[in-house]
Amino acid sequence: MRRTSILLLALFIIFANQTVSAQNFYPEDNSGSFYGAFGMTVIDDQSYITINLAPDIALGKFGVGLNINLLYNTQNGAIRAADWDEDYDWLRLVRYLRYGRKGDQFYTKIGTLDAARLGHGFLMNYYTNAASYDARKIGLALDIDFGNFGFESVTNNLGRLEIIGGRAFVRPLRPYLDIPIIKNLTFGATFIADTDPDNRRSTEDQFSAFGFDVELPLINFDMFKTYTYFDWAKLDTFGQGTAFGIAADWNIFPGIAQITARLERRMLGKEFLPSYFDAFYEVQRYTPGSGYQKAQSLALIQEETKGIFGELAGHILNTIRLVGNFQKLDDTPNSGMLHLAAETKENIPMIAIQATYDKMGIEKGKDVFTLDDRSIARVGIGYKIKPYLIMFLDYYYTFQFDEVQGKYKAQERFSPRLAFAYNFGF
Repeated sequence: MRRTSILLLALFIIFANQTVSAQNFYPEDNSGSFYGAFGMTVIDDQSYITINLAPDIALGKFGVGLNINLLYNTQNGAIRAADWDEDYDWLRLVRYLRYGRKGDQFYTKIGTLDAARLGHGFLMNYYTNAASYDARKIGLALDIDFGNFGFESVTNNLGRLEIIGGRAFVRPLRPYLDIPIIKNLTFGATFIADTDPDNRRSTEDQFSAFGFDVELPLINFDMFKTYTYFDWAKLDTFGQGTAFGIAADWNIFPGIAQITARLERRMLGKEFLPSYFDAFYEVQRYTPGSGYQKAQSLALIQEETKGIFGELAGHILNTIRLVGNFQKLDDTPNSGMLHLAAETKENIPMIAIQATYDKMGIEKGKDVFTLDDRSIARVGIGYKIKPYLIMFLDYYYTFQFDEVQGKYKAQERFSPRLAFAYNFGF
């Protein structure tokens, strides 16, 4: 292990001292990058030397991301065992393999799923299979649009097939009508199952959800597109809910700004939660110590509710990229849920920033940025010593199960790193 660490450190030093230049720190999906880092981190009050090599390579629509990450314990001189205690840990060196992008006629991604979504997100929205640093999984997303019909699909873990979901859709009028708007009327059906929330095959605790949706595009120009939609969904033997909304895309001249917005009204029955499979699901689905499952929380919802969901995303001058959404129920305390993400591009000199933040249980403004067991956060701030050499400080706030206390506890990581990034295209 020590020889491996020394080798990776040497490789990093060699690459970092090459006189190369990069055009942007966070590459576009159709470009490639090589990233390396050497620094310190603290996990659960234990100090580690970190060595990380993370190349992202894109060839046309093909993409691959690697994550060679070694944590060297400064007290006992050993590599962190929790990162390599399973056979499939070696497979996780491949962070993802990808072809295409979400929304293409053909799209697939295997490995880390950062923000999986099915349909309009009424059942699955911003789901991630990497909510815990020590419980990373190899997932799969596969979408195909044949024109008249197609499907979207997601599974969180190819090793156990724990969460499996799909949406099939059809455009029944397209083969027979060539009338704008009407010919693109789309009907969809979604099914998602968590086959084993407690990770024990001997128990019968499968949870499933299904739904139907309708979508009608209204305007379809290069600079402006908009559509309206309707969703209905039911959670296993629990409640059901509906939503209707409108979404729009603006392209404000090439390179100036691009904005995507969505606003929907939700009418939720008893024992129902919208976007049940969300960014928190991997943490909430089951608590090993207490045996508590997220499904049990549905029985506590004994009132019909109404609420709103709004989302705004885009970029400004291709320099700052932002995405944010917020949902809250009418007259229901602590029902607010927030998702934020931001990154800067190469046009901002000297500084590189990338951040994601999820928060639930929001009631007042002060709740938004209070870190607790309702929060998942990652913030990275970098100073560009050179265009390709960045002094970085990362902060992670996730969760890890504590076997002694029998519950999840917050896990904070601070990682100062000297990072190397080089972007390239083919």
